[in-house]
Amino acid sequence: MTRAPFPPSHLRLKRAYEPAATDDGVRILVDRLWPRGVSKEKAALDEWEKDIAPSTELRQWFGHDPARWPEFKRRYRDELRQHTDILKRIRALTKTHTVTLVYSAHDEEHNDAVVLKDVLLKKRE
Repeated sequence: MTRAPFPPSHLRLKRAYEPAATDDGVRILVDRLWPRGVSKEKAALDEWEKDIAPSTELRQWFGHDPARWPEFKRRYRDELRQHTDILKRIRALTKTHTVTLVYSAHDEEHNDAVVLKDVLLKKRE
């Protein structure tokens, strides 16, 4: 495992349906679709990075099926290689700020934000 380029405590995950908190720091929505039933005010987002989300094809193929999780992670990591500029910017931000990656999936263990966090922390399996 490679060491993170910033303090790991500066990078957090949070569901879009949970209330925003002052200690969330910079809140970035990392889903391609807006969270159903959440107003812009309630979301309290600083950014929406649609481009870093899994492609529509990958998201639909995965369908939040835990049996497809290992293959989803592999495919999504491949897609993230096309967005190094966004990854670098988020890493740079986390050097001086807390960054909360906001996602809407119900499954807190099997979703794109989990993979994205690991990539940002440079974790490998």
